[in-house]
Amino acid sequence: MHHFHVPDIHCGGCLRSLRQALQTLDPQAQVEGDLESRVIAVATSRDESAILVALHSAGYAARALSQQDA
Repeated sequence: MHHFHVPDIHCGGCLRSLRQALQTLDPQAQVEGDLESRVIAVATSRDESAILVALHSAGYAARALSQQDA
């Protein structure tokens, strides 16, 4: 499971957009988000760098969180 801080997510529509972008990368990806903390959790076989590229391509700045931050 990968965790990312995405400061620009504010609503369910944002989460849907992120989910769609990540499921384009990996159709089996599971994405959960916490709007209050602006953190998403992504279960996928793809590596962290590919996820970050997909998020940035969708227009969302994101940074990976370490296990301690998540």
